[in-house]
Amino acid sequence: MTMPRQRGLTEQAADAAIDSACRLLRLPSIRNEFSDIADRAIKDQMTYRGFLAELLMAECDDRARRRSERRIKAAGFPREKSLRSFDFDANPNIDPATIHTLASCEWIKKSQPLCLIGDSGTGTGKSHMLIALGTEAAMKGYRVRYTLATKLVNELVEAANEKQLNKTIARYGRVALLCIDELGYMELDRHGAELLFQVLTEREEKNSVPIASNESFGGWTKTFTDPRLCAAIVDRLTFNGTIIETGTDSYRLASTRARSEAPAKVG
Repeated sequence: MTMPRQRGLTEQAADAAIDSACRLLRLPSIRNEFSDIADRAIKDQMTYRGFLAELLMAECDDRARRRSERRIKAAGFPREKSLRSFDFDANPNIDPATIHTLASCEWIKKSQPLCLIGDSGTGTGKSHMLIALGTEAAMKGYRVRYTLATKLVNELVEAANEKQLNKTIARYGRVALLCIDELGYMELDRHGAELLFQVLTEREEKNSVPIASNESFGGWTKTFTDPRLCAAIVDRLTFNGTIIETGTDSYRLASTRARSEAPAKVG
């Protein structure tokens, strides 16, 4: 399709031509923002090159934002959590410097594991951290997948029954970051534990696995009843990795109390 050109366009005709060209070239951000950017260019006396750069950067920035949003959605997080919303004062067991280092995602680049260990059911912040760090990774361009440990094992069992196990393990092996939550909440039979071990082996030293667990490593024999298999899984999830103990006190309760007490102190 060739668009008709003519010199000396009116402002209205120029706007219409830009709108049509942006639709044809699939440049939605430029189409939406060119008028405001043009007005700003006149006000700031930009050069033509400067104006063009502003337009192209607006499109690039918006495409990066939309890609990031798609990766976060594809990860399957159950709720939105961020490092910015985490109250480190409410849980002094979690070192902000360590978390901010993890947020750089160097550990993912090196295919290292991460273990967040905290008490069961008290809201120590381990799941918040798991989701928040996974979100940071997605924003930085990594493919991320979030799953509950029991859900993952159930999916693997079904895949084995349907003779799709290799395909399923390969799919979980490809993502850059596989976030496994609630590891240790329920006992796994030997078959389920072996299937989970296969996924961890597929990812070993190739792609990172961060986990959140309510049990210390000594208590993992409740989940993985075979001692040898349990030891092998602990080895896969800790070798060259980072271990963060989130403690036993409720982060959620402490954070709620801090918010409720803040107005009283101000007053």
